[in-house]
Amino acid sequence: MRLFPFVSALGVLFVCLPRPARAFGDVGAFDPRALMAGGTTGPARASAGARWSWELVQRTSAPARLKPTQVRASDPGVVDAPFLWWSGDIALSPLSPQEIAGLRRFFALGGVLLVDDAGAPEDSSSEGRSSSSAFGRSAREQIARILPDASPIALEPDHVLFKSYYLLKRAEGRVAGPRTLDAIVRGGRTQVIFSSHDIGGALARGATGSWEYPVIPGGDLQRERAIRLAVNVAMYVLCSNYKDDQVHAPFLMRRRAGTLLP
Repeated sequence: MRLFPFVSALGVLFVCLPRPARAFGDVGAFDPRALMAGGTTGPARASAGARWSWELVQRTSAPARLKPTQVRASDPGVVDAPFLWWSGDIALSPLSPQEIAGLRRFFALGGVLLVDDAGAPEDSSSEGRSSSSAFGRSAREQIARILPDASPIALEPDHVLFKSYYLLKRAEGRVAGPRTLDAIVRGGRTQVIFSSHDIGGALARGATGSWEYPVIPGGDLQRERAIRLAVNVAMYVLCSNYKDDQVHAPFLMRRRAGTLLP
């Protein structure tokens, strides 16, 4: 029987440093909330959020919403949970002042946003803007309006995001894309993650149980690594502070039962 590679226990401990705190949201559950902003009305990969939560629960026993929610950037509820997933495959419209204000509040409280480029080109493996679609480029432009004092940097595979649960050597999604993720880091905290890999496309699975999109060029093994990256993102969010609250690290560690295997 083939065993999956070992999980990085060191990475989990590093991310989930125990502190006295209360759990956020639905008993600390991870919610891959779809952000509606800049003209988007939901994620480009509609089934991906539920699959993301399912994979997290099955692999780690961490709590997750199996029916993820959606929220508008201008809605006061945008600050009610620590994670947003902005997914699209066409160019965004300029954000309204209300949307900018809402997202500034979200980041001020420590929130994490994943910008997931569903239009990322299949044949791109180079670093930088050339690997992004019109959605990815316009998302960066709009984030620059929200956080004008911060610029994206590359997250290399030694960053905690690549070892918060699984040990990963690079970023991957529906397309291979660049080896690294770009991110905006503020106060030592990774707050905006830019993926030119269409992670949602690798997660999307229809009601019949079939994967909705082929993974290029690596097929099933690449899909597995993309799912692991999604799990790592969720674990990074679950074990980080938000609004002076944090999901209980001991709770997560007990649910994992001390095992090093998924």
